[in-house]
Amino acid sequence: MVDPVVLILNLTLAVVAAALGGALAQRLGLPVIVGYLLAGVALGQRTPGPVADVRVVQVMAELGVTFLMFGIGAELSIGEIRRVGRVAGLGGAGQMLATIALVAVCAPLLGLSGYHGLFLGSLLAVSSTAVALKVLMGRGEMGSVHARLALGLAVIQDLAVVPLMVLLPALAGRSGSVLADLALALAKAALLLGATLALGGRTVPWLLARMARAGSRELFLLVVVGIALGTALLAHALGLSLALGAFLAGLLVAESELAHQAVAEILPLRDLFATLFFTSVGMLIDPVFVLAYAGPIAFGVALVVLGKGLVTAAAPLAFGYSARVALLVGASLAQVGEFSFVLAQQGRDLGLIPSWLYDLTLSVALVSILLTPFLVRAAPPLQRWLARLPAVGRRFAEPVEPRLGSEQAPRLHAVICGFGRVGGELAEALALRGFHFLVIELDPWRFARLQQRGIPAIYGDAANPAVLAHANLEQARVLAATMPDARAAALVARHARAANRRLNIVARAQSAEDVDRLYQAGADEVVHPQFEAGLEFVRHALHHYGVAAREIELITGRRREAHYTPTAAE
Repeated sequence: MVDPVVLILNLTLAVVAAALGGALAQRLGLPVIVGYLLAGVALGQRTPGPVADVRVVQVMAELGVTFLMFGIGAELSIGEIRRVGRVAGLGGAGQMLATIALVAVCAPLLGLSGYHGLFLGSLLAVSSTAVALKVLMGRGEMGSVHARLALGLAVIQDLAVVPLMVLLPALAGRSGSVLADLALALAKAALLLGATLALGGRTVPWLLARMARAGSRELFLLVVVGIALGTALLAHALGLSLALGAFLAGLLVAESELAHQAVAEILPLRDLFATLFFTSVGMLIDPVFVLAYAGPIAFGVALVVLGKGLVTAAAPLAFGYSARVALLVGASLAQVGEFSFVLAQQGRDLGLIPSWLYDLTLSVALVSILLTPFLVRAAPPLQRWLARLPAVGRRFAEPVEPRLGSEQAPRLHAVICGFGRVGGELAEALALRGFHFLVIELDPWRFARLQQRGIPAIYGDAANPAVLAHANLEQARVLAATMPDARAAALVARHARAANRRLNIVARAQSAEDVDRLYQAGADEVVHPQFEAGLEFVRHALHHYGVAAREIELITGRRREAHYTPTAAE
């Protein structure tokens, strides 16, 4: 049994090192994952300084893998699969098969057998969704065509990890009948999938709705975590991976209207334990190995950056997208993903690959992730340079991009956070004029009424950026934070301003002190209902005493200007 003091000590070391490494990486303009990996290297037994127990950290890191897979399942739906369309489906499958074949062909140059070449190709074919999204978000390009295509391809790659996790345990029993082991593993996976969908397809949404109506966010969070870990344990009991069970649990939650809030509630846990996972991976990287195998590592990085990058770029080109979009998609996904670490670790533990090949995969992953921001930055200049070449310039010119075959997200719409009296009045006025709007509401009863009326709505806490991200703020025109809690309104304004600098934000204040806070959070306008009610009383009284309407407007206007000037709100 692990000593609690030892557990807390290792957790503290890992968290502090990850925080310092992530902050340093962010300061240098690199993905924070790089900082987590380097923090793990610093804590490893092969480097001087503090040393953490990798076994203790890995126990907690296993939760990170579980929550990562749960998050992917919960944010995925049949509609999302249809949205990415055949571009991502066929292109993603082709990209993975082509990458596996390319690595397998080049494997003899690394002294690998055909089997090990196929295994390494499977590892290198999976990209990092987290790295790609963080890089594109940092550039403010999440609403672009190439970002949507990169996300679609990454979803297909993440889905491909699931059957690989099923196949690995079967391949570990190669001494017996491989086909029998493989058939048994697939049968168990099908049994688990059928059972979870049959028993949980209606039970899980019903249970989440009941917990939401109870009004306790703690109970709601406990139920979500219980579903994720319980289904993961059920998969483990059947001889499958914990991560596969968590992914299936996420799919069940995705069928609920409360999925966005479920993901938002579990997000801090996912990020914390996922950080520990990346740190634990870094602890396994041997700097001495990196120096000793610099040549094979450089060759592996070239396969990922050049080979896999070009193969990935070919998918959008095959469907008529421009070279600029194709190059950006290829550069965004030209790295080795976090789930490759999971597969590599499972392969090593099962004896499917030697330890040096595992170390090679980790080293190649680290270098490729380090290069990703610079590759994305270099893609547009490379496209412009290629466009000037006489022989191929026409192919690299920028045509009008085809639309993705998907349902369009709302555009030029208003986002109403809170559907109380204030939000309801605003929605009624917008509806009368035919303007599009979207409501974010945490109260389950109000959310149910919005659904009954056919009003577009998202269930969740608008102050949570994970919920707010589903409102397509990049294309919105106005955001109204109408909730009575001014602190929540300030969080909404801050997150919305970070998502869209041009968005017009109006927020509701509860007191004079809130006015300054809301302006500093990013609000363009602030409305203080009690103050406005006071001005209405002033207007009525002065009018009763015979004061001219023009003078009343002048008096109330000056008072309103003084009250809403940020430095005047004390």
